[in-house]
Amino acid sequence: MKKKRKSSDIAIIAIFFAIMVVIHLLSNMIFNLWPVPIKPTIVHIPVIIASIAYGPRIGATLGGLMGLISLIHNSLILLPTSYLFSPFVEHGNFNSLIIAFVPRILIGVFPYFVYNLLPNRFGLLLAGAVGSAVNTLFVLTGIFVFFSSVYGGNIQAMLAGVISANSIAEMIISAVLTVIIIPRIAIVKK
Repeated sequence: MKKKRKSSDIAIIAIFFAIMVVIHLLSNMIFNLWPVPIKPTIVHIPVIIASIAYGPRIGATLGGLMGLISLIHNSLILLPTSYLFSPFVEHGNFNSLIIAFVPRILIGVFPYFVYNLLPNRFGLLLAGAVGSAVNTLFVLTGIFVFFSSVYGGNIQAMLAGVISANSIAEMIISAVLTVIIIPRIAIVKK
């Protein structure tokens, strides 16, 4: 029975990871053509959904895989902020790995517990928003703690820009999609 569960978990992780890779590739193409400066991260939504539907172990595993996507992306496609997520580029270091992985792993944990505390529609809405906020909060905190010299020491400008635009859009998208998708997964799981 334990072997069957392990196989099932691997299949679930593989399916969600494939969805995450597709979302990552499509969102990069779409948001590069996007005419507004808001470029929300949406690859974390499958992590939130898996956390609620299948538990924090699977959620944390997918969060780790999200961190791996970020690490690979920022190592291969150089952006002004790549060093924040990859130690393999100029100015990157071990702290880059902490920022790339720890917040993403926590995305896979927090929504599960939020929804278990409030197992209703509002709980789903809150779990989706919290999952997104955890990513934003821990990534920005990591940047502030480990790379405070960003933007010539004026990190407040960068943090204010990210918090005001992207994070609000990400929280709304995550919350709405969580409320829509989780009940459908619950039906399929039966």
